Amino acid sequence: MADTNYRQLRTSRANDVVGTISNTFAYINRHYKLQFTATIIFVILSSFTGVLSSYLFTPIINDYIVPYIGKENPDMSGFARMLGLMIFIYVSGIISSLAFSKLISIVSTGMLNEMRQDLFRVMEKLPIKFFDRRTHGEVMNYYTNDIDTIRPMIADGFPTLITTMITIVGCFIFMFIINVRLAFIMVFVLTGMFYITYFLAKSSRKTFAGLQQQISNINGYAQEMFSGQKVIKVFNHEKETLQGFKNFNDKLYDYSLRTNAYASMLMPINANLAYVAYAVVAVAGGKMCIDGTMKIGDLASFLLFVRQFSGPISNLSQQFNGIMMSLAGAERVFDLMNKEPELDYGIIELVNVEEGKEELIETDKKTRRWAWKIPLDPPQYIELKGDIRLDDVTFRYVDGKDILKHVSLYANPGQKIAFVGSTGAGKTTITNLINRFYDVEDQEGLITFDGIPIKEIRKDDLRRSVGVVLQDTNLFSGTIMENIRYGRLDATDEECIAAAKISNADSFIERMPQGYNTMLTANGSNLSQGQRQLLNIARCAVADPPVMVLDEATSSIDTHTEKLIEKGMDELMRGRTTFVIAHRLSTVRNANAIIVLEHGQIIERGNHEDLIKLKGRYYQFYTGKAQLD
Repeated sequence: MADTNYRQLRTSRANDVVGTISNTFAYINRHYKLQFTATIIFVILSSFTGVLSSYLFTPIINDYIVPYIGKENPDMSGFARMLGLMIFIYVSGIISSLAFSKLISIVSTGMLNEMRQDLFRVMEKLPIKFFDRRTHGEVMNYYTNDIDTIRPMIADGFPTLITTMITIVGCFIFMFIINVRLAFIMVFVLTGMFYITYFLAKSSRKTFAGLQQQISNINGYAQEMFSGQKVIKVFNHEKETLQGFKNFNDKLYDYSLRTNAYASMLMPINANLAYVAYAVVAVAGGKMCIDGTMKIGDLASFLLFVRQFSGPISNLSQQFNGIMMSLAGAERVFDLMNKEPELDYGIIELVNVEEGKEELIETDKKTRRWAWKIPLDPPQYIELKGDIRLDDVTFRYVDGKDILKHVSLYANPGQKIAFVGSTGAGKTTITNLINRFYDVEDQEGLITFDGIPIKEIRKDDLRRSVGVVLQDTNLFSGTIMENIRYGRLDATDEECIAAAKISNADSFIERMPQGYNTMLTANGSNLSQGQRQLLNIARCAVADPPVMVLDEATSSIDTHTEKLIEKGMDELMRGRTTFVIAHRLSTVRNANAIIVLEHGQIIERGNHEDLIKLKGRYYQFYTGKAQLD
């Protein structure tokens, strides 16, 4: 329930400054409430001791210095007591400052740690479309820049803000006690300071938010260009790439200039107002002392309060830039956390409730047989066979542009279904829908798995039953064995080796320096593209799913390697429902059914021989009369 309420707070108030600050401190309260409370106490003590020590100059000067001027052998016992009291107050203030500095460091570091954890947890639950629409650099910017900008607000801005508030309130109380007329002069000055600060903060908020966005943009561009260096050099696009970076950099420069201008204006304006106030108080107070309406000790303390009053405001002005950057970064982080996670049967997973209805249950561990558990009373079980059906499915990524149009197809258990068509025909979209990387709207078709609507199946269980080998290879830092085992974390070494043999990866692995214990780094940069794809296939083999999706799985493998793994792939697909997307038509000749897609519609279906006899679109592709791009 706490998580639900916290999400509602973020959703309703993440777009304004008060909401952003509230959400930031909510993180602190969740995990560092005791340290945070202690920090506030020590900040208040540190600020109060500073104000109190300034007020003590009034009795010291008025009662223990002025009366004894010109007298021989003055009684210094009272002065010594007051001096001892001041030393005690100063020491208490120093200890309090050291304590809150240590505590705020713990709180700010811990809060950022929790925020990164929560941000990663939220990202893990976001739909694929979130990542499809952003570069890797843009996503990483949340961790490397946005979250780090929040630290100054917590570690520096927060203590300074509390200190400023306590100091201003304390100073004004003692100012009014000492002299009401001079105190009203400071009220006028303070009003001006706050109005200027509020105006600049309000005017600059969008500029600081824009600066964070420009930093994200330039990071995304740089990451994309660095990862594509070979392509850039092959086509001699260095100048165009540099110009693109210059455009992003110029925009960043413009925003940086504007934000620094706001920060640069605030500090001198407030500082000069404070100097003017000090001069006016000094002149007016001096005149009162000459007239006998004010004591020298009162003026001395009042002037100390003026300096003490302006000091925290000056410090806060200096941190204006960092605080506004922190607010902009925090707003971007909370905006990301507010994005809807993947839905499972219409229920948001983040609130820790039952995700879907049907679960996948292993009924026989020896033969790895599975069944769908239907939550009835008593529960019913449907054997997992791999029967996939699409019924009148229409789908679009963006409104107004249908990618699939009333598509209906079936794949009986154990069948190999091949998708053929031009780029953009909708082949990969179908496999994305089967995995529920994207969802079909309720009114625009139905997809079933063994007769069960896939929206009623828990996503974890659905994806456990569908193995995917993508065109793009993704390996992780670790050993070859660990990368194969990623397909099923409880797989034994023997099972991983058997999977490697099925995909024909075993032969090159054995030639590696440490065999299966060879370390891979940077997405397997020490392997060839074909070898990386073989490991991807081995990873899918060890998962042993009843349904497989091969999305251009052999496009990165040379013809010789493709022939070597063809037999292993046939063994891997035996008894499994398999969907194959391939540009090499030789790889789909033995498919049970070949589905030809054009412009999101099925225009032909049949086996290789039937489609050749039909002499339609597939025949044109196969004979080269039409280009399969």
